[in-house]
Amino acid sequence: MIDPKTSLGPEYRRRTLDTVDGGTFDVIVVGGGITGIGCALDAASRGLTVAVVEQRDLASGTSSRSSKLIHGGLRYLEQMDFGLVREALRERELLVSKIAPHLVWPVPFVYPLQHRVWERAYVGAGIMLYDGLAKLGKSTMPMHRHLSHKKLIEAFPGIKRSAFVGGILYYDAGTDDARYVTAVARTAAREGAHILTSTRVTGFTRKDGRVHGITATCLETGRAVNATASVIINATGVWTDSVECLVGDEETDVTASKGIHIVVPKDRIKSSIGFITKTKTSVLFLIPHGDFWLIGTTDTKWDLDLDHPAASRSDVLYVLEQANKVVDVPLTEDDIVGVFAGLRPLVAGTAKSTAKASREHSITHPAPGLTTIAGGKFTTYRLMAEDTVDRAFEEAGVSIPGTLTAELQLVGATNYADTAAKSSHLASEYGIPEHQIDRLLRRYGDEVTDVLDLFRTDSKLAEPVPSGAYLGAEIKFAVEHEGALHLDDVLARRTRLSIESPDRGVEAAPVVAAIMAEVLGWDTTIVKRELEHYEARVAAERESQTMPDDLTADAARLGAPDVRMLGEH
Repeated sequence: MIDPKTSLGPEYRRRTLDTVDGGTFDVIVVGGGITGIGCALDAASRGLTVAVVEQRDLASGTSSRSSKLIHGGLRYLEQMDFGLVREALRERELLVSKIAPHLVWPVPFVYPLQHRVWERAYVGAGIMLYDGLAKLGKSTMPMHRHLSHKKLIEAFPGIKRSAFVGGILYYDAGTDDARYVTAVARTAAREGAHILTSTRVTGFTRKDGRVHGITATCLETGRAVNATASVIINATGVWTDSVECLVGDEETDVTASKGIHIVVPKDRIKSSIGFITKTKTSVLFLIPHGDFWLIGTTDTKWDLDLDHPAASRSDVLYVLEQANKVVDVPLTEDDIVGVFAGLRPLVAGTAKSTAKASREHSITHPAPGLTTIAGGKFTTYRLMAEDTVDRAFEEAGVSIPGTLTAELQLVGATNYADTAAKSSHLASEYGIPEHQIDRLLRRYGDEVTDVLDLFRTDSKLAEPVPSGAYLGAEIKFAVEHEGALHLDDVLARRTRLSIESPDRGVEAAPVVAAIMAEVLGWDTTIVKRELEHYEARVAAERESQTMPDDLTADAARLGAPDVRMLGEH
């Protein structure tokens, strides 16, 4: 049975709003991406009282728009960031083997070679070092192996055969970034954290010269929210500078780098393993992800709208051009079923390009009582959280217990292996194909039966929603337990219908909205508004992807306002 403490449903939000408003905590975290939610779990598991305030949805920014990899950063070896790579590889092993084995899985990649001798020696030495650093952390990942031209083609049949002379096969790990953040959030709630989404921080209060609290506005109700804490953590990623401006800090600490990915059906490239190679300006990934390929990425400076970064047509064509240099059957724009753009929050430095800017995190104290965590990598979120909480309370002169998160499994992980071993039995018991059970296990772990049990109360929930493999039960679960408040939340983050169906989820939207309406009590007016907003969002994104450059793409994307804008509700 699901632990009720982990349910981020409508009643949880109502209670949390009442608790946070007027409440006093050990720590308030601003930001609901992987870094902020990671800080919340770290602090709550130490026995501290915690509130999280997020202006939109969990993982609504960078943390749902990554390459969906848990990796050590093979390319950072070239930048001599050995400490960062070793740290990330240790975390990769911890996540895949203990903390979240249902949400993090091994992914084989091939690194192709164009030169027979020097390149094989150079790249081979790098990957050998990569695996060696991993083994220092007792990695369970298979070791790399060298591939001849013939073996390369056997491993990746869809490769452009004349372009390469051989390759090296090695392993990293994959995840669904938004689902991972949701699992961390629910685990933090189990540990006692109060997680309040759709609430925008508008200012900070001070006492005795220290930042002492926040003022905020609930974007669902318009309610003013005030709370105080011993320490406040700013974990807002690319919004770092705008939050720090609220305490009068005008310095620019974070720069945004845009990375885009295209999504194509799995059958368009003949392979079951991933592909990685360098380009002149970034890295090209072809990542197997369920029934699709994620192909990216770009690495370009972005100084336009932070809430909704837009992919231009030149971005899309660039990724297609790079991919077509390595696959034997060219991809076209007609093959693309989805596009997404995300912003990397990079710590500002002296690097001339964002591709070379540091991926390491930075912790600063822009004002007494306020601690900012910026930069970093998804893979190392747990260490970043530990470091941030330690430093925040150190600055406050308060002694706290040590972190526990290296031993703390996320929701869905505890009995995952035993549950997965029963997949054929579950398929028979619930009357759905075993491949569906396997897909659900990767999303819910040992909570899969809680999702399947929803069939028993409403048989319609056993049916897939249009244009995808997602079941009606998953939609209901997203609202009842995973904190989804809007159609966007479900179609773009709790599921991936917004990038996994050619219509970007428009056909599924009425069905999804009907299921959400039953749980959230939406009337026909709210349903209509949600559908109109989602259709406008899709239209704006599609238009932006036809624009020639960032400026015109940004203007097009801004044609659809955010559904959480105050006054809309």
